[in-house]
Amino acid sequence: MAFGWIDEQDRARREAGLVRVLRPRPADSPLLDLASNDYLGLARHPEITEGAARAARTWGGGATGSRLVTGTTELHTELERELAGFCGFEAALVFSSGYAANLAAVAALAPHGSLVVSDAGNHASLIDGCRLARGTTQVVAHAEPDAVRKALATHDGPAVAVSDTVFSVDGDAAPLAALAEACREHGAGLVVDDAHGLGVLGEGGRGAPYAAGLAGRDDVVATVTLSKSLGAQGGAVLGPARVIGHLINAARTFIFDTGLAPAAAGAALAALSLLRREPERAARARAVAAELHARLTASGLEAVRPDAAVVSVRAPAPEAAVRWAADCRTAGLSVGCFRPPSVPDGVSRLRLTARADLSGEQIAHAARVIGETRP
Repeated sequence: MAFGWIDEQDRARREAGLVRVLRPRPADSPLLDLASNDYLGLARHPEITEGAARAARTWGGGATGSRLVTGTTELHTELERELAGFCGFEAALVFSSGYAANLAAVAALAPHGSLVVSDAGNHASLIDGCRLARGTTQVVAHAEPDAVRKALATHDGPAVAVSDTVFSVDGDAAPLAALAEACREHGAGLVVDDAHGLGVLGEGGRGAPYAAGLAGRDDVVATVTLSKSLGAQGGAVLGPARVIGHLINAARTFIFDTGLAPAAAGAALAALSLLRREPERAARARAVAAELHARLTASGLEAVRPDAAVVSVRAPAPEAAVRWAADCRTAGLSVGCFRPPSVPDGVSRLRLTARADLSGEQIAHAARVIGETRP
């Protein structure tokens, strides 16, 4: 029978408690949201939604084609200029998603004969970029610059190290300065995914590379997503102009994909403008994460100390994590539930978003619900 193997895999998932389901949310959910990646609370901000609406009215509902045909508008060019300037890089290239940006950055910068050194905790999009790259990939221990250094020492030729800046599962930050030093010693490039750093880390939310003094260097490339702190959708690669020029000519997810919808570009531009005016939002997101972590650990829960805005709380088993998240929803709180294979260490957990617009009362309520519903 065609696709008969699917039934067997479905049974295995159910037995392991790893079945995933879609839960459509209403436009006005009554739940307190600690599950999304809306770190700065901008997704519904009037300025951001008006930026999206204005762009759609001006440019239409879609980009109409790939970026190299009709999919590049003046709005896309403006967004790339603003992103590069805000984050401190020479140039930027906008993609339809952060996932597409990561595939492009890794695959296009790791040609045949090259070595890609990838952190064991990297996001799936970076892992898939390594799989698509023509070079050889070596996975090294999580957040260990010496492991990167040793891997690079075994290779004579083009090389690049690849890492998240803030890891999406536990919210821990990569040692960027040390990674950059290891790469510099061996003439290798460094590609970092700043999806969870932009808007949260660095001066006024300019990102982890900016905070580490790496922005604008000729051997550092960063990717970002517009769908988290900026409350929009899409992604971008930031780096030296010659790298961006190479991606325009070599990155398949740029050449063959339809351009980012104008509404998303307009929303992201509005968010950048607001963040320039209100840089304190970044520090507030970090403060909320710290307070949430303190309250959770004070109640006896095992929570990872956050380096940005992600707070991870360990669960005893996949089934327990699912039940815990469901009990939180029943109590009016939406939380993320991460289980294998989404977690590299196989440990299930609740993943919480510390948003800049959460009040002290909401933080206390969230910590109380999570504590009272623990397995």
